[in-house]
Amino acid sequence: MSILVTRPHPDNAATADNLRTRGHTVLLAPALKLEPVAFQGESEVSYDAVLVTSANAIRAIAPQLPDLGLLQLPLFAVGEHTAAAAREAGFAEVIVAGGDAASLRDKVMQSARDKELKKNSTLLYLAGVDLSRDLGGELGAEGFHVVTQTTYRMAPVKHLPREVCEGFAAHGIEAVLHYSRRSARAFLDAARDEGVEISALAIPHCCLSETVAGVLRDAGASQVLVAATPDETALFDTLERALRTRLA
Repeated sequence: MSILVTRPHPDNAATADNLRTRGHTVLLAPALKLEPVAFQGESEVSYDAVLVTSANAIRAIAPQLPDLGLLQLPLFAVGEHTAAAAREAGFAEVIVAGGDAASLRDKVMQSARDKELKKNSTLLYLAGVDLSRDLGGELGAEGFHVVTQTTYRMAPVKHLPREVCEGFAAHGIEAVLHYSRRSARAFLDAARDEGVEISALAIPHCCLSETVAGVLRDAGASQVLVAATPDETALFDTLERALRTRLA
């Protein structure tokens, strides 16, 4: 029996390794793929800090970063995973929030209270095409000037890998891991197109957040579990709980 990981490449590789370390067999079906978007920054704008809510925002413009003059700025990362991508890209000063956009907003505001940032600072928000929260608007209401620059889009993958379809047909997949609302929707669309939707909805779906879980519930999944906190360790704990319940 296998665990199906819908997380996009390259993050899915690390997830698969961690699952195998825990003794699981893994199948990969990345539901989204990264497509960089040309950076359209204005050279005359002087930024005080960078905001990032996804490692993909950094990966997409990594080759341009040395020429953009951003690496010397402090970077506020939504969580440790994104922070690691920022450090790898060359950012020296990385401030890590608690794993979601609300905690990132609070971290920026705390920096202003601590006099580490000016209240009217100009912040560059490197973002994807689809935003689940108006982080720029929320910080703008607090006196910051936020410039949002789209650096990537996540395009849905239209088809599931053949071995995944065969796994569903043979009832060889025992749970699915979901990391974002958009990837969950893309997975469901692909499963429907491949004719394996009924089998896919019949097994446990472990989700990183309640927002992600809502997509699965709306589609008719009967076993939807949500991680206690929005991080992979908590998601894996949720998976283990689902499997124990399934065996009981």
